Amino acid sequence: MKIALSVETTADLSKEILKKYNLYLIQFTVLLGETSYLDGEITSADIFEFVEKSNILPKTSAVNIYTYQDHFKKILADGYNEIIHFTIGSGFSASYNNALVAAEEMKSVHIIDSMNLSSGIGLLALYARELVDKGLDVETVVKKVRARALQVKTSFVVHTLEYLHKGGRCSGLARVSAAILRLKPQIVVADNKMVPAKKYFGRRVQVVEQYSEDVVAEMVNPDLKYAFITHTLATPEMIKAATDTLLERGFKEVLVTNAGATITSHCGPLTLGILYIDGDPIE
Repeated sequence: MKIALSVETTADLSKEILKKYNLYLIQFTVLLGETSYLDGEITSADIFEFVEKSNILPKTSAVNIYTYQDHFKKILADGYNEIIHFTIGSGFSASYNNALVAAEEMKSVHIIDSMNLSSGIGLLALYARELVDKGLDVETVVKKVRARALQVKTSFVVHTLEYLHKGGRCSGLARVSAAILRLKPQIVVADNKMVPAKKYFGRRVQVVEQYSEDVVAEMVNPDLKYAFITHTLATPEMIKAATDTLLERGFKEVLVTNAGATITSHCGPLTLGILYIDGDPIE
C-alpha cells in the first residue's frame, strides 16, 4: 500500500523540506487589491511592499472543493492507494470543511484537522512521514497523527498588531494599547484559535531572546528531534537568538522557514514563531 502525504501552503514548508519528506502541496489564494495570486507566487516582501504603498491589507482564500478534488485525483493517478491530507486548523479557515466535502466520495482520502497553523502543521506531516516509512497502515497513521496534534505547541511574537486587527483577530483597543506602549505581544495557538499570552518590551533581539527563553521554560517533555522557527522577514540576529536557545535546550535540528503569503497576510512583518511537539507519541 502506497500512502501519500499532502499539505497546504499554510504549513509554511520550504521547497527543500517538501522534497525531502515527499509531501504534496496545494496552494491557497492571496488577493492583493484586485489581483489574485497563488500562495507561493508572491513572497512576504511583496506583501509588505503592497501594503506600504496601498495601505490595503491582503485577503486570503481557502482552497475550494473542486480544486481539492483535482488535487486528490492527481495524487491517486501517481500510483498512490491512500492520501493523508493536513489542513490548517478548522478554527482558522474553511479549508478543513472544504477538504472533507471534497473527500466524501473518495474513501482513500483522509483529512486531518491540524488544529494549528504554519509549521505546526508541518510538524504533524513530518511525524506522519516517519510512521508511513515504518510501514504502518493508513488507519494507524491517521489515529497516531490525530493524537499527536494535541501535543503541538505553537506560539509567535508579533511586531505589530495591525495585520491581526484588520483581519479581525484582535480588538482595536488591544492594537492601540500595544502601539502606544510599544509592546510586542506573544500569540499562542490553543483549542483551534489564537489567544494572547505574554507581552514583551524592548529591542527586537531582546524580545526574541526573552520570548525564546520563556518558550523553553514552559516545555515539559519536548520531542527534541526537531523544532521549527518560522518568521516573516525577521532579522538574522532575531533568528539566531531563537535558534541558539533551542539548540541549547537540546533540539537536534532547528528548521528555519519563511512564512508563506497566507500566514504573512495575517501576522505582518518581523513576526517570529517557535513550534515544537511536547510529549511522547501516544500508542
